[in-house]
Parts: sequence; C-alpha cells; structure tokens
Amino acid sequence: MRIVIAEDDPLLREGLALLLRAEDLDVVATASDAAGFLDAVDEHAPDVAIVDVRMPPTHTDEGIVAAVEARRRRPGLAVLVLSAYVEQAFATDLLARGSARLGYLLKERVGRVEEFLTALHRVADGGTAIDPEVVAQLLTRSRPDNRLERLSPRERDVLALMAEGLGNSAIAERLFVTDGAVHKHIRNIFAKLDLAPADGTDRRVAAVLRYLEGT
Repeated sequence: MRIVIAEDDPLLREGLALLLRAEDLDVVATASDAAGFLDAVDEHAPDVAIVDVRMPPTHTDEGIVAAVEARRRRPGLAVLVLSAYVEQAFATDLLARGSARLGYLLKERVGRVEEFLTALHRVADGGTAIDPEVVAQLLTRSRPDNRLERLSPRERDVLALMAEGLGNSAIAERLFVTDGAVHKHIRNIFAKLDLAPADGTDRRVAAVLRYLEGT
C-alpha cells in the first residue's frame, strides 16, 4: 500500500508517517499544503491519500478540494480525510461525491491506533469509514421533514453503524443480534427512507445522505 500524507501540522504529519512505516506501510511522500499534495500524487501514484480538511493558505476546505482533484487525476485513489472536529458540510460533501474508497475521521481517532489502522485498511480495500462521533452528531441534529423519525431506535442504531462502513455481520456482532435481524432492519430502513433498488447506487450511504439533506 503506497500512501501520501497531506497535513500542515508537522508533528502530526511526521507522527503519522512514523506510525504507518512501523506497520510496514509504504509512505511514499508527505506534504504540508494542497499544492504539494497534488504534486506528490502526480509523482508517486499512491494507492491511498490521508488528507487534512483544513490546509494553507486559507485553512478552510483546501484539503477536500485537493482530495477531489486528486481522485479526478487518479481514479480509484482511496482517500481518508482527517478533521479536528465534526464539520457537517464537509462530511456531507464527501459522502455525496460517492462512498467507495472514502473515509472521514476525527484526528483524535489517530491516537486509537488499532481503530485508525482498521479504517485505513477498510478504505484502501474499497470500503467506507466514517468516524462514529461524526455519525452520532450528524444523526442527532434535527432537520425539517426528517424521515429519520420514521425509524425505530434499533433501526437508527443500524443506520449509524452502516454509515461507519460496517457490514451486516459486524453490525450484528456490535448489536448482539443475528445477521438475519440486521438484514431485516436494513430492509425496513430502505423502505422507510423511500430508497428503492437502483443500479450503481449505494443505498447504505444514500440512507445517511437522505437524512443529511433533509429530504
């Protein structure tokens, strides 16, 4: 796994590089700004990019914009975005652009090494990894015409774990229920959120987006 890190905090940037190299992962380049990150992507053709949301010069959305551009230049690039705190607009934007090989984690998750590495590998393997705290905050904010109100408490639990990127078996293990029960809950979620089967649509992520968009 070839990795590029884009992070303007030198301590976190080098700490991440040391952590990943200690796990025998190939950190091919690090960058302190969006321009340097894109140059590194062009030069090294990484498999995964770890990108801070807020980067120079304005420290607003440079990381998100650069990540989108990097995936345009290198289709299939896995991107794990790091943020100091929950930023609803960025999380929603990230999901809206497609869920495959994408993750959104709070920076504090890096200190929980096993969880961070699990998320990194999940994204690299083509999955989605959304920080549980991000999911919790987004799903508890009230919205007009909130279809989430149709869901039972257990269905909300399942939806939150779906948004984190967990599969049915992992959800069943976390909630101490059977795989069949999880499958039933997911069918109910899709039905209550008016998500009909459609080719090319990830209904798991669409269920979260339906709530976030308030439609």
